[in-house]
Amino acid sequence: MPHRSSPVPRGRVRLARGASPWLLPTVTAAAVSLAKARRSPRWAAAAVPTTALAAGMLWFFRDPERELGQGRVISPADGVVQSIMPWEDGRTRVAIFMSPLNVHVNRAPVAGTVASVEHIPGGYVPAFNKESEHNERVVWRFDSELGDFEMIQIAGAVARRIVPYVPQGCKVEQGERIGLIRFGSRVDLYLPQGIEPDVRVGQVTTAGVTRLDRD
Repeated sequence: MPHRSSPVPRGRVRLARGASPWLLPTVTAAAVSLAKARRSPRWAAAAVPTTALAAGMLWFFRDPERELGQGRVISPADGVVQSIMPWEDGRTRVAIFMSPLNVHVNRAPVAGTVASVEHIPGGYVPAFNKESEHNERVVWRFDSELGDFEMIQIAGAVARRIVPYVPQGCKVEQGERIGLIRFGSRVDLYLPQGIEPDVRVGQVTTAGVTRLDRD
């Protein structure tokens, strides 16, 4: 379980690491158009869409502080449970679909050591499509007291980059931020044999808060 001796600042929101390649151009364009809007009707017209786009980017790349949930396994992603499937090796895959409205910073589902982080190039099929399993993805493996966990970050149709925050061999606390997927995407978590899911298809999840396992 994560260390919880320090209180979490409620209501505090920061910007996600790895967002600058998208944020800087849009915010700069909005700032320039707003500055020139006072002198030119043409710039005033341009200021509306550029400011709206910048505001949308700031909202999308938000990274709020959270009071971590209780449980042996907690959700690595904000979103909706898309499917729960038993695997031939005894594991259970819980797939979480993330829409563009969700926070896209992912968190460690368990405390342990990052055994490996593998980036796999691929296509860009919409994340809700079954063929999205062949998209660009990052495969994480965690060694924990509960067993070995595999987590896969899957890029969506727009996302062209997954940004890992922690390297192989790093120890992580449960609920710690471990990476970012830009725009619509999906996260698959494979529960080891013997750990039963306690969520249902269609259930909304919150990264670092929603418990996934059953007692």
